[in-house]
Amino acid sequence: MTSPTRRDLLAASALVFAHRLRALPLAGLKLGITTDEIHEDVLTAAKFLQQYNLHWAEVRNIWGAYNTAQPMEKIHEARKILDSHGIRVSIEGTGFFKIPLPPDTPEGQKKLDAQWALLTAAMERAKAFGTDKLRAFTFMLVKGETPNQKSYARVWELTREAARRAKGFRLAVENIGGGYVATGAEAALLFKNVKEANIGLAWDPNNAGASGEQSFPEGYRNLDPARIFHVHLRDYKHQDGKVVWTRVGDGEFDNLGQIRALLKDGYKGTFTLETHWADPKGKMYSTEQSLKGLLEVVAKV
Repeated sequence: MTSPTRRDLLAASALVFAHRLRALPLAGLKLGITTDEIHEDVLTAAKFLQQYNLHWAEVRNIWGAYNTAQPMEKIHEARKILDSHGIRVSIEGTGFFKIPLPPDTPEGQKKLDAQWALLTAAMERAKAFGTDKLRAFTFMLVKGETPNQKSYARVWELTREAARRAKGFRLAVENIGGGYVATGAEAALLFKNVKEANIGLAWDPNNAGASGEQSFPEGYRNLDPARIFHVHLRDYKHQDGKVVWTRVGDGEFDNLGQIRALLKDGYKGTFTLETHWADPKGKMYSTEQSLKGLLEVVAKV
């Protein structure tokens, strides 16, 4: 009798995992993974998702480039692969407005024009992927920069302009370290100043926590759940005076409490495991281990 191969063992583990996932109280969770944190080859990522009975994917980099830099024929190819594996795109990852705030000058206008072109390309690809949600940003701070009322006013003005240009789509602003919107408190400021209904949040409580906020429950309390369009999940801890990403379940963040609160508040949107934690065994292994850690978290409900 031959010994089982590593692939056989992984397949058996995935089967048990998928069965347990279906049996969980949160089995209705619209949970997916950022595909390039599995593999940049779409077929490899799709097979992984299917293996674990996950039906959603956040698409960012595919086949070695940002999806917005890929020609449309590659987007259609990716959509065909995902469809054939029963996977829907929850949100299209873009780098829209993930740049320093351009000055109000002719040179700054050129940079803005490039961003408007990026938004147009992103909307075309989102439509092909079958989603109306685009991950976006609200500009990044230059090292040493302290944001002021004038710069925030320009951020809000440009975000409102983006909302007008993105008619028919939803822009989910991700709170990110080093950005004008990094925390729940700053996301609440966004909501206060940008009322357009198609501007919402890709809530990343771990980013907010890594930025120094007690993101759950305190940061989350600042938010209007109705304006949360998408949620990122992972884990982090403080180590040697720095914040480092960890396998889900090995860090400090209360993912379970955050998920429970969202569902209690009526959130019916999508979740993405965006691992970030990097084990020396590689990103697919890291994502697989974090996915299993996430199962252990939600099993406690």
